[in-house]
Amino acid sequence: MTWRCRSAATKTDRLDESKLDISFGSQIRSYVMQPYRLIKDHRTKFSVGDVDRVLDGDIDPFIRSYLMAKRTKGKLTVEADDDLDAA
Repeated sequence: MTWRCRSAATKTDRLDESKLDISFGSQIRSYVMQPYRLIKDHRTKFSVGDVDRVLDGDIDPFIRSYLMAKRTKGKLTVEADDDLDAA
């Protein structure tokens, strides 16, 4: 086995070890349609009340909040943009 193959195998093993089990309660996001309307990202605590807009594909605020939280190692509380409330 070459050095590159061993290096790739080691990286893959580390990635596999960091994965969580897929089970109830391990979801990234919650989509609530009734009795109220809310989508919440459990990793960043970011939430949006405009469910239709997110279901239509506008997930940029969730991506931005994840990247900002990852950059600051989770020490950032992300607030919703003003333009999300106006839409």
